[in-house]
Amino acid sequence: MTVEKERLQDSKWKNWGPYVSNRQWGNVREDYSPNGNAWHYANHNNAESYAYRWGEEGIAGISDVKQIFCFAFSFWNKKDKIVKERFFGLSNPQGNHGEDIKELFYYLDNTPTHSYMKMVYKYPINAFPYDDLVAENGRRSKKEPEYEIFDTGIFNDDEYFDIFIEYCKADHNDILARVTVHNRSRQDAPIVIAPTAWFRNNWKWGYNTYKAQMNASYDGCIDINHDSISIKKFYSRNLAAKSAFCENETNTPKLYGAPYPGNTYFKDGINDHIIYGSNTVNPEKRGTKASFIIDEMIGAGQSKTFDFRLCPDETDEPFDKFDEIFSTRTAEADEFYNDIQSETTTEDERNVQRQAFAGLLWNKQFYHYNVGKWLKGDPNHEAPRNFNEYVRNTEWNHLHNKDIISMPDKWEYPWYATWDLAFHCVPFSIIDGEFAKGQLLLLTKEWYMHPNGQLPAYEWNLSDVNPPVHAWSCFRVFKIDEKQNGKPDLLFLEKVFQKLLLNFTWWVNRKDKNGKNIFGGGFLGLDNIGAFDRNMELKDGQHLEQADGTSWMAMYALNMMRIAMELAQYYQVYEDMAIKFFEHYLYIAEAMENLGDGKDGLWNEDDGFFYDVLQLGNGDSVSLKLRSIVGLIPMFAVEIVDHKLLEKMPNFQARMDWVLKNKPELTKLVSHWDEEGQGRKHLMSILRKNRLTKVLKRMLDENEFLSSYGIRAMSKVYEENPFVFSVHGTENVVYYTPAESDSRMFGGNSNWRGPIWFPINFLIVESLQRFHFYYGNSLKVEFPTGSGEKKNLDEVAQNISKRLCSLFLKDEDGQRPFNGGNAKFNYDEHFKDYITFFEYFHGDNGRGVGASHQTGWTATVAKLMKPRLTV
Repeated sequence: MTVEKERLQDSKWKNWGPYVSNRQWGNVREDYSPNGNAWHYANHNNAESYAYRWGEEGIAGISDVKQIFCFAFSFWNKKDKIVKERFFGLSNPQGNHGEDIKELFYYLDNTPTHSYMKMVYKYPINAFPYDDLVAENGRRSKKEPEYEIFDTGIFNDDEYFDIFIEYCKADHNDILARVTVHNRSRQDAPIVIAPTAWFRNNWKWGYNTYKAQMNASYDGCIDINHDSISIKKFYSRNLAAKSAFCENETNTPKLYGAPYPGNTYFKDGINDHIIYGSNTVNPEKRGTKASFIIDEMIGAGQSKTFDFRLCPDETDEPFDKFDEIFSTRTAEADEFYNDIQSETTTEDERNVQRQAFAGLLWNKQFYHYNVGKWLKGDPNHEAPRNFNEYVRNTEWNHLHNKDIISMPDKWEYPWYATWDLAFHCVPFSIIDGEFAKGQLLLLTKEWYMHPNGQLPAYEWNLSDVNPPVHAWSCFRVFKIDEKQNGKPDLLFLEKVFQKLLLNFTWWVNRKDKNGKNIFGGGFLGLDNIGAFDRNMELKDGQHLEQADGTSWMAMYALNMMRIAMELAQYYQVYEDMAIKFFEHYLYIAEAMENLGDGKDGLWNEDDGFFYDVLQLGNGDSVSLKLRSIVGLIPMFAVEIVDHKLLEKMPNFQARMDWVLKNKPELTKLVSHWDEEGQGRKHLMSILRKNRLTKVLKRMLDENEFLSSYGIRAMSKVYEENPFVFSVHGTENVVYYTPAESDSRMFGGNSNWRGPIWFPINFLIVESLQRFHFYYGNSLKVEFPTGSGEKKNLDEVAQNISKRLCSLFLKDEDGQRPFNGGNAKFNYDEHFKDYITFFEYFHGDNGRGVGASHQTGWTATVAKLMKPRLTV
């Protein structure tokens, strides 16, 4: 067992980690406006002066698990108008494609206990182009690409600093920090480094008056005095570093025009002191926010290193063995990943996979949201609650989140999303199974899950509906964990199954509009996939029957059936639950075939594809013949059951036999579950063989869904021949749009009308593999469609997987497709091996699009690079 795996047995090693957000402004929790304008209330312009209520932000920030104490780095190039305390980006209204970070940084390494962490930030030597980025993106239309920081020319002539930030732990509460600044330019350049420690403000809101303090002790040492924090000392190796102190409190005179209270040194005090030399820091050298200020000149092409330490005890030699500890921890990180990657074939793949894991781990965040208190307002808040126009989440008064959670992207999406997190947990299970299981359980806890059984979606609308993939993820994580540890964690599986029963019931009661096993639910996480907003209230009794919503529920029923079957091997009582979900799955399959009352089903035989159906108020229906991943999602409702498992469940098998004999109209709708395939396996799938081959003919056509880099979200045929549909007198036109969205639907910062999305592609790969476990070589399809070459479904799955992985790997010309042909990113020695895991990818050329550090679900590429587990 590696040293890092041994550390994972001791939870104290996770007491400190990268739990500080990259952006706290512009989120729902900090919004105290009367009209729900979260992007305006707390924004980047006032962030330096505003004390946050619910969390903190910083560059490479770390904190304890309760985020009582935080530490991060700030920098100043002596040309910017503000100290770089936080990453800059545009708010949703400012961006021509919604919110977007405008910085360059890369997560390079991290271990599950955060015993070693490393990232690099590329900070311009010249004045940061804040105004240019805002103005130019504001000028551009939705039809134009985003204006990125690289486009400004600020990195021309290599006029930037590479700032490597590393942490390692000497012990679980003894943290070493190192900053190495490289001047990549051809001229000497100044920089101010300000490592900053602060307490999250828990004393101003009217609940707790305890206010801890930090104070200068002696040169190079700051004392940390807090009853609940084990770290007591903050050391700088550079004894000439000046210390500065202020309070983590809102500058109310500046932001609200309040009278100056006197002898108060606000949150922005250190910033103003560094930039202007203002007397805005406490001359008594104490406060709730403290920095060492190091002013250095870095020679052209040279570098300097700066060391710091946060530890529990005073020591005469805080930097004794500092280098040795760093060397040990980096070696242990290498040992851990060498073990994980023992079967990963190439150095390039290992690099990509390790950075994917690093991004997952860096995107952990302390997330705090008490909806009851947020709605009511705090007794002493400077801006008490005053709803005049709009208020969110009123139905979630019970929700009280205060945990470390895996975020999609700590800048663009610094809040959890339930269906995103389900995908995060699959690659997480490879490196830290306990954390993955804990995350999946967490969202089913009573302080998360609604009393009615709904899982919270995301903070902008907790009541929104995401695809129900939680059960799928739970079973995948369970099986991966069992494979790695040699024993099943039945307690985890049983706990989560009990809670998911409530969630499944919520779906049946709330999203099956007419009780006919046809499910809606709005956009279901797929934003603009439809011809019109699928959350829209339709008139005159019309409603939308969604192929994807219904397919997701068929998949959910099969997932729950499979979990119950697993538990039934140990506890017979679960056999009845397996039967229940088997029958529910059959009824959903029946409904997809025929909506009842003689209406057409979701399947279109002529096109060989599934479509949404719009039910009109007069009893007629219209098939919305828009070919998108909506019609591919029925493939996900597939399960393989080995005959050995069935033999252990005689009651289940008897019930199956009864249904087969007495309800032939149901059994004929579902692929050959009554016929054994290769290895005596049984197949349960909505797609019978002939329908599966028809869907695959569409999906594997390079003129439709198949791209060089995976499966597109929408058919390419709509590039030249758009889909047109009118609803309520409005003509809706849908074009194949392979990259950024060209509409403002759902904020406009994501697009499902053509790009390649990892979560859907990952499920496609897994589904094809499952079909192959049953059919083997008895089913081969043309791949690509029209090529004349036949492949079995496993070969198809592996080919799609390779296409997805190729987005990040160097091609024969040394280019990584996600870089979009950017020569500097592809060939410069200081860029070429750094990976960013984008939210989605251009459907034709593979360029990364959307959130640039969404290493959550895009980190599933790390799983694709692992030899698969046939579970």
